[in-house]
Amino acid sequence: MIRIKQLTRRFGRTIAVNSLDLTIGKGGIFGFLGPNGAGKTTTIRMMVGLLAPSEGTILFGEDGRALDIRVDSLAARRQLGYVPDAPFLYEKLTGREHLRFVGELYKVPRRPLEAEIDAFIDLFNLRSVADQPIEGYSHGMRQKVVMSAALLHRPEYLIVDEPMVGLDPRAARIVKDLFVRLARERGTTLFISTHSLDLAEEICDRIGIISSGRLVAVGNKEELRETSRKRDSRLEEIFLALTEEETSDMEVG
Repeated sequence: MIRIKQLTRRFGRTIAVNSLDLTIGKGGIFGFLGPNGAGKTTTIRMMVGLLAPSEGTILFGEDGRALDIRVDSLAARRQLGYVPDAPFLYEKLTGREHLRFVGELYKVPRRPLEAEIDAFIDLFNLRSVADQPIEGYSHGMRQKVVMSAALLHRPEYLIVDEPMVGLDPRAARIVKDLFVRLARERGTTLFISTHSLDLAEEICDRIGIISSGRLVAVGNKEELRETSRKRDSRLEEIFLALTEEETSDMEVG
C-alpha cells in the first residue's frame, strides 16, 4: 500500500504540488496523468526520496509497519523500483555489467542475480547487445536496461515516470504484459506516470488526474466519467474535460 497525505512542494512562491492525497492498495496499478508541468515528476521525485516535500507524508506499507520515505529512507528505498523520466546509465559498462552493478548495490545474492539478469535479457531481446557497451545502445535499448535494473531486486513497489518512451510497439507490449503480471502474480504495487492515455486505459485499475499541482479527479474509469460528466466517453475526452475545467477555474480565480 502507498499512502500520500497532504503532499505539498513549493519552489519559492510556486506551488508545484498542492495538498495531494492518494491511497494505492497492494497489487494495484495506478495511473498518474496530467498536462506538462502539472506536478507529476515532482510528485514522483518526492515519492522516491530525491526531493523533500515542503509538507505532507509518503508512507509505504500497511498500518503498523509502514515506512515513511523521509524518516525511514534507506529501508523504504530497498522496497522500491524506480524508472525515472531521464534515466542515468554507466555508458562504458555493458548492459550485463550495469545490471550486475545495480543488483549488487541492492545486495541480491550472486546466483539469483545472474538468473534475473539472464531472464530480463531474454525478455527484452537484448541477448545480441548484452555484452556490448551501453554507449552504443539505442534509446529503446537503454530503456529496457533501466526497466530491468529497477526490477532485479523484486521490489514491492514500482514507480515509473513515462515507461514507454523510446520503445517500439513490440517492446511496449512486453512492458504492458510485465506490469500486469507483476501486479497480479507478485502483488507488486505500481505507480505509473504517463502521457499515454491508451496505456492508462488498458492496464490501470485506478487513475488520478493532476492539473496545476492539484488532484482534480481520482477513481476507476466509470468514476472518472461521473466526475467529468462524460458518460460513455474514452479516457482522452475525460482527461481533456477535467484538465480544461481546472485551467478555466484558475483563469477565473
